[in-house]
Amino acid sequence: MRGHSFLDRFPGFLHILKPLIYGFLLSALAPALASEPEVPTAAPNIVILFTDDLGWGDLGAFGHPYIKTPSLNQLAAEGQQWTDFYVPAPVCSPSRAALLTGRHPVRTGLYGVGTPVMFPGDTRGIPYTEVTLAEALKAKGYSTAIMGKWHLGDAPDFFPTRHGFDYWFGIPYSNDMQFVGRPGVEDLFRLQQAGKTSELMQIFNDFLRSFEAPDYRDYNVPLWRSRCSDSACNDELLEQPAVQTTLTTRLTKEAVHFIQAQGDEPFFLYLPYTMPHLPIFADTPFQGNSLAGPYGDTIEEIDWSVGEIVAALEAAGISENTLVFFSSDNGPWQSASTKFAGSTGPFRGSKQEVYEGGVRVPTIFWWPDKIIPKVSSEIGSVLDIYQTIAALTGIDAEQAVDSLDLSAELFAGEGSPRGEVALYRKGELRAFRKGDYKLHLFDQAQGGKPLDQPELYNLKQDLAERDNIAAEYPEIVEAIQAAIDAHRDGMERAPPLFDQRFIELGHDDRVRHR
Repeated sequence: MRGHSFLDRFPGFLHILKPLIYGFLLSALAPALASEPEVPTAAPNIVILFTDDLGWGDLGAFGHPYIKTPSLNQLAAEGQQWTDFYVPAPVCSPSRAALLTGRHPVRTGLYGVGTPVMFPGDTRGIPYTEVTLAEALKAKGYSTAIMGKWHLGDAPDFFPTRHGFDYWFGIPYSNDMQFVGRPGVEDLFRLQQAGKTSELMQIFNDFLRSFEAPDYRDYNVPLWRSRCSDSACNDELLEQPAVQTTLTTRLTKEAVHFIQAQGDEPFFLYLPYTMPHLPIFADTPFQGNSLAGPYGDTIEEIDWSVGEIVAALEAAGISENTLVFFSSDNGPWQSASTKFAGSTGPFRGSKQEVYEGGVRVPTIFWWPDKIIPKVSSEIGSVLDIYQTIAALTGIDAEQAVDSLDLSAELFAGEGSPRGEVALYRKGELRAFRKGDYKLHLFDQAQGGKPLDQPELYNLKQDLAERDNIAAEYPEIVEAIQAAIDAHRDGMERAPPLFDQRFIELGHDDRVRHR
């Protein structure tokens, strides 16, 4: 495989030599081995492949026994597979905001207290004061494109083409939104405010049942094509509802065409897949193929897509000047149906929860002959992508204050600068990892109240977060509490943008002041 040294390919070679010669060769070869990965070249291409609700354990490389992912397995073997990689919140919009800004969602306002994500028809979106990765790279001469789900504002003023992307082909929010016959988000809000819990539960249960045999026509999601130049923007509504059965295939073809059209110019390609978010859809060639059922079909189609992207890079002769990053926006949804439940591997929890299953995501970095191939158990976050790309491209990243550069681990195996992660849900800091230990601050994964005595877990020994050891290690609890205090002192919170439409409908002061 690419990037492997002579010693990697012939592991028994040194064992047949005498100790004296062994020591001599080892000392002689050490400098060469340490410097084997080439220094990254200027203006590398950047490809970000970001799945929707993919679980930590949903890939073959991460241990799934039935979902076949040969393309991603190869990327993991040739690149770096990160086992301890996080999103700062267990839902879509905040995670995407963190990826594209390098800033915590509570700092940018891209979060909600009353609602966890953005919904259709909002008049707000990602603030223009935020400098996205696309804007920073565009200012450096990069061509920029997004193929897929945006979810940071569906009004034209907040389309991705107004935030640094030259081209967008995709949907503005999650594929389950605009459910035909279901009340709109404001109507649901009013039912909640009126205390009509049973009516809300009936609506929710009907919604979940629609996932059992989904019809794309039941989800009135628009598919947009948008282009912007220095002179004007052109937004074209291609279809509504989007034909979701072929969407992954079409996103992939658009991405391949974009790669082929770039020539020698550097580019940034962001491909945020719409799958495997429920309802799940796969194109005809992938239906019924996976041993894991329909859910597995969608992931195996994504794996095909990844293979097509890599093949396009190789065919264009630019794979060795391209960084590819693959990950997920949060853990899988497990509450709808076991038939469609993703896998969190050995971890507890799922989407919407700050247990590991909701915030620890499968992650792969790939760059032939540049990245040191290994399985890394260093701590990383999607927040860190911004500064890592800045170190490679020279873009301005001064505003990405919550981002850290992972280059030392990627290119030299020297570890990650990140030793801690703050984990939020609906604008609340609910858990905090520092080193091997994680402190939970609330008594329930969703909702609940702050704990009088936080719970402590050793993540290296207790992957499922079952054994609370806070009473045994008060000094560790105290150290993490001090880290939390420092984090809060350095966090300038913005008002929750996702809640503004509900405030205008008469929400109480909990949203205004939290």
